[in-house]
Amino acid sequence: MTKKKILVIGPVLSMSGYGFQARFALEALKSQEEKYDIYVQPIGWGKTGWLWRDNEFRDWMDDRITETQVLIQKRELFPDISLQITIPNEWKRIAPVNIGYTAGIETTKVSPVWIQKANEMDKVIVVSNHSKQVFENTKPKLTHPQTGEEVKLELTTPIEVVNYPVRYFEPEDIPGLNLDYNFNFLAVAQWSPRKNIENTIRWFVEEFVDQKVGMVVKTSIATNSITDRNYTEKRLGALLSEYPDRKCKVYLLHGDMSDEQMTSLYQNDKIKALVNIGHGEGYGLPIFEAAYNALPVVSVGWSGQLDFLTQKGKNMFAEVNYTLQPVQPQAVWPGVIEKDSMWAYADQGSYKMTLRKMKKEYAKNKRRAEKLKTIIEKEFTSEKMYEQFANHVLPTGADNEVIL
Repeated sequence: MTKKKILVIGPVLSMSGYGFQARFALEALKSQEEKYDIYVQPIGWGKTGWLWRDNEFRDWMDDRITETQVLIQKRELFPDISLQITIPNEWKRIAPVNIGYTAGIETTKVSPVWIQKANEMDKVIVVSNHSKQVFENTKPKLTHPQTGEEVKLELTTPIEVVNYPVRYFEPEDIPGLNLDYNFNFLAVAQWSPRKNIENTIRWFVEEFVDQKVGMVVKTSIATNSITDRNYTEKRLGALLSEYPDRKCKVYLLHGDMSDEQMTSLYQNDKIKALVNIGHGEGYGLPIFEAAYNALPVVSVGWSGQLDFLTQKGKNMFAEVNYTLQPVQPQAVWPGVIEKDSMWAYADQGSYKMTLRKMKKEYAKNKRRAEKLKTIIEKEFTSEKMYEQFANHVLPTGADNEVIL
């Protein structure tokens, strides 16, 4: 079989969701190196920090990045396939075969620009069925710039779904984390409009204001910097100052943490459940990680996380009621998050009641979480996900020859 040259463009060194996605893609391709030669062109992603892990895979990435840059500078790199891991606005045709790989969207529709860019690709890969359905269901009507006629725009490029795999790490203690109470919730989310972290905290405090219950909040506003930490502490402090006599406690963990440290959070005996009332998820990586560590999950029942939280039509999590409403004005991102799109708004009363029931009926919730862990470990293995991804990038025929 003739090996194909594949150029992977994405934030492979970023400590972000897209960074994780890019590294998953590389790991999947690397698992089948007999099919192709891999070249890597890193890009940045917002203000996120850089990957610091020092291991064999990082050494391999660095080697591929170096060789790729040398070939690009010499103008000697001519890939057969490009795999572009970013938002669709950035996709373009640069090789005979071009594949767009995105985390999808967290709302009810994608931008017309995304449809146009996706139709320039030969294939699109997304991380959840929610993302695929939104892509397929978005069919805006546009006015043709020359004829003035109304034209319906819709996705014509093939689109596939590949979920993320389970990963295992040895837990590593987090310096300074000392939990006073035996029952604590965990929230892992950026302090942003979409993640709804302020209400996550506020409504928890209101529900447990007179009880010895805690919440660990792993968050940041934009970066891993001291300035960001100070600002985050200030915002959290202002919120908590409204409840001066509270017994419940909130613990702040700011910025980036290693996979080993995150594992220690999910497996901490005093942390009993992960909570998520964000407005929408492309996939929901921290929710997924909590689930395969057998940590019960409190979540709205909408968007990408349902790929793993729902099994055979049955909810394997504590569901918070929600309504779909227009996105907040401050969340609008022209060309990405449209002002007329909607996402989920958790019901305050339902969230509080679900937290209360999680604590009261914890043994039942923990048993369900253990069952979900078993299912996920069977269905979301690295081998399965790597094979699915690699085969979508480079499908093979009956004779195992690559089909382009």
